Amino acid sequence: MKRREFIALLGGAAAAWPVAARAQQPAMPVIGFLNSGSPGPYAYRLRAFRRGLSDVGFDEGRSVAIEYRWAEAQYNRLPELAGDLVRRGVMVIAATGGTPAALAAKKATKSVPIVFHVATDPVEVGLVARLNRPGGNLTGISSLNVGLGPKLVELLHEVVPTATVVAALVNPTNPNSDAVSKDLQAAADALGLKLHVLHASAEHHFDMVFAKLVQLQAGGLVIGADAFFTTQTELIAALAARHAVPAIYGIREFAGAGGLMSYAADLTEVYRLVGVYTGRVLKGEKPAELPVQQVTKVELIINLKAAKALGVSVPLPILGRADEVIE
Repeated sequence: MKRREFIALLGGAAAAWPVAARAQQPAMPVIGFLNSGSPGPYAYRLRAFRRGLSDVGFDEGRSVAIEYRWAEAQYNRLPELAGDLVRRGVMVIAATGGTPAALAAKKATKSVPIVFHVATDPVEVGLVARLNRPGGNLTGISSLNVGLGPKLVELLHEVVPTATVVAALVNPTNPNSDAVSKDLQAAADALGLKLHVLHASAEHHFDMVFAKLVQLQAGGLVIGADAFFTTQTELIAALAARHAVPAIYGIREFAGAGGLMSYAADLTEVYRLVGVYTGRVLKGEKPAELPVQQVTKVELIINLKAAKALGVSVPLPILGRADEVIE
């Protein structure tokens, strides 16, 4: 072999070595992140999710990739989005943003592990068989937001005790809507309040809802937990202020956006725990053997600036119970 040919052969082999080495490296695992809502309102929750992954050794872009699918509060899109993640071969699905996403993921696959967040009882809605040993391919985190509806009614009544007529805003496309409506009605009945349940599932419905509130002379509004309402937090708070309606919602951002009050589970911790469980599943733990965790911490936030604009005097005992007061 001529010297020049030998050098060319060596050079070609050396160039091929890195390629071969790269080919032998294991592929980066991929997580499917399925959410009922939109990226903007969920930004801080995403940060918490990534922090949970990092707690167990996974960093996005370095040791794990994440495929995001957002339903933009259009629940009918969730089955196709979940099916797409399954077809793409993700190793685990983090189904967040409430019961609709979790149910869609469960229906899409019996083999891909699923870590969910729901704001209701996951046994009651058929996601798992038991909390301590879920069985199947699902586990996750539950919070209290859906079950907090009666407490929202009580808090609103404490702040505006002279109101005898109140309204509740519910998204009829949410699978939890009937249960939420019944719980709110029972709480209102117990307090001797007349409750009107109003529906909204699209942005253009809100003007009609608030016009109806004025017509009903409702003294307050309770907003039922829903991913769509979360994406519209600022709009709902602005409409409540414009129409001088004291309102309470089970998402902490509502008070920050100008609503009167929020009473909600600590969703930062919820999403961190979803990230932790997702990472543990990637490491080989089985969802069937990971007990569903329940986050019971709730936060009461009161916006005194909104109260002043509404002419509402918040009782001192409630201020004393508040986790945060916005002045």
